[in-house]
Amino acid sequence: MNCRKHSWFKYICIAALAFAPLVLTACHRKASADDNTLRIAFAGDNTTLVSLDPFQVYWIEHRVVLRNVVESLTDQNPDTGEIIPWLAKTWQISPDGLQYIFTLRDDVTFSDGEKFNAQAVKIAFDSDEAETVKNPGVFGATYLSGYAHADVIDDQHVRIVLSRPNAAFLQATSTTNLAILAPASYALTAQQRSRGAIVGTGPFILQSYVPAVGLTLIKRKGYAWPSKAVTNPGEAHIDKILVSYVPEQYVRDGAFVQGSIDIVWPRLPFSDTESGLLKSHGATIYSRSLPGPAYNLFPNTSAGRLLADPAVRLALQKSIDRPGYAATIYDAQFPVVESVLDRTTPYFKSEKQNLAYDPHGAAQLLDAAGWKLGQDGYRYKNGRALALEEVAQAQSPGDELLQDQLRKVGIALKITVVVPGTYVSDIIHGNYDLIGSYLTRGDPAVLQSFLDPRFALQAKLALDAYDPADLAEAEQLFDAGLITTDTNKRAAAYGQLQDLLIKEGVAFPIYERIWQVAVAKNVQGFTWTDEGFASFNDIEIKR
Repeated sequence: MNCRKHSWFKYICIAALAFAPLVLTACHRKASADDNTLRIAFAGDNTTLVSLDPFQVYWIEHRVVLRNVVESLTDQNPDTGEIIPWLAKTWQISPDGLQYIFTLRDDVTFSDGEKFNAQAVKIAFDSDEAETVKNPGVFGATYLSGYAHADVIDDQHVRIVLSRPNAAFLQATSTTNLAILAPASYALTAQQRSRGAIVGTGPFILQSYVPAVGLTLIKRKGYAWPSKAVTNPGEAHIDKILVSYVPEQYVRDGAFVQGSIDIVWPRLPFSDTESGLLKSHGATIYSRSLPGPAYNLFPNTSAGRLLADPAVRLALQKSIDRPGYAATIYDAQFPVVESVLDRTTPYFKSEKQNLAYDPHGAAQLLDAAGWKLGQDGYRYKNGRALALEEVAQAQSPGDELLQDQLRKVGIALKITVVVPGTYVSDIIHGNYDLIGSYLTRGDPAVLQSFLDPRFALQAKLALDAYDPADLAEAEQLFDAGLITTDTNKRAAAYGQLQDLLIKEGVAFPIYERIWQVAVAKNVQGFTWTDEGFASFNDIEIKR
């Protein structure tokens, strides 16, 4: 079970307090009274898929930083999901959904002094498309789906032309991945941009980045064009941001208690014991469900696999106690997952009834399908054990609990932890029964990145998740969600899609993806963006 729930955790943290500041001294000395530097500790860096280029970026912690360095044509209201102006003041969409004309602000400059205009937008989108052609698996490719070309009408007007309807494109223009860099940045190689050679229009400038160690942002002088989702209309209140990557939880928490860190930003939510410790030292805990898919397990339904049987998939869906998972791994107030999507995603539809915990119903399904309980408590059919293998890149705090839940109905679950290269190989060769994945994006079209073989980052994973008849229906619903910008029609298509994915066992939601941060009492103005990032130019420090 999750050891973070145990009461002795806080004593380990307290015992580590003397050690923690030593670890963080290089980047995070205890703040002086006149220090106007914000200090953030993330749980870790991604040294396998390192990229600080917005179009290539994958690691969500990198995207948090980038959101304050680079900006996009539009923004998304974090409360309503509505697309609102940013670098573009207004836009027009043609009736066929194939042309978008953006009217741009005329008062924006990049941090190298170059003026933001329609030509800069064209260079950015054309360069991103060229990167997609060279590297079809690049992370931003799905955001640019259908892009044909951009036309400069004049300095303040640019036309984006699509080769096929993509109703998610307007939302895509609000994301970090389609942020606009200065033309000079695109004269560099993709690798150079990945290592931090980027110039944006944002309120901060990326000064330095050392993988697995940390990075530094400095305030942009003269900044004055935030989106309406941001309160501060001008320059950032703080002068500098120091980010460090600290994998050890007790070191992060200890440094916070000692005052060496202003914001603790873990990958997983705090346990009730950990949040209690941080709150006792003045922390405010901010939480937000990340838009996009919840944490789901996807099945391998190919011939010969156990989950090729629809009855086994349905029994598995009924065997997962999601309320128990949320309360046990996190706390009683933690939201229970209710769909393949998190609830902050536009067009989310609650599937609570179809995700109800029903171990008796699961047992009946398995009995009828010929899976009989053995003396060891597990089920067998024709001498074969009902034993599923989940392939993962790390051990999750909830793995043991999920194993316990499935054991109650006679299903064995083995967790196999593999390195990234083996993980991809296992997907390609179908060497798994269940595999977990997620992305963050405020539009349900993001599901195509997992579950539409025509566009998925791992087409084999998407193909293996379906029975053939279910795949044909899913593709029709994916298309229906993209061919119209009518919100009612999109809601209907994505609602039916969520029904299909849950009822047919194409996805097994495990938990709502909640991101949490602990913010020191002298730090004011922390706010979430729609993507679940943060607007640092609203933050003030009261030392």
